[in-house]
Amino acid sequence: MINTDVYNYINVLDSAADASSLRNKTIANNIANISTPHYKRQDVSFAANLQQALKNSRFETLDQKVDSLNMHRLRGVVYTDTEAYSYRLDGNNVDIDTENVYMAQNQLTYQGLTESINAEFKNLKAVLK
Repeated sequence: MINTDVYNYINVLDSAADASSLRNKTIANNIANISTPHYKRQDVSFAANLQQALKNSRFETLDQKVDSLNMHRLRGVVYTDTEAYSYRLDGNNVDIDTENVYMAQNQLTYQGLTESINAEFKNLKAVLK
């Protein structure tokens, strides 16, 4: 992570990409445990954490809010989804179709994040010319 105002948005995008990567691993773990009795699916929370951090900022503009973020605290957090109902007798609440949809959604999110990071670096490169 780079500590200068020029890279604030890139740092946020980088944290989001890290969280997306973690979510991909978590979803893959859910799929791997589809036959494990009493296993509860896990997921990663990041977007809500970012939204809350921006909402709680005392600043008004987005630039100021992003500048004031504590990047060390802005991470993806793995949690156990105990609210997902289990329709199976073994207590496992993983549904393969749902996990595949989450995996596809997450892959698109990750791709969008990496494209946004590349666009930010292209903007910086254009400014430096």
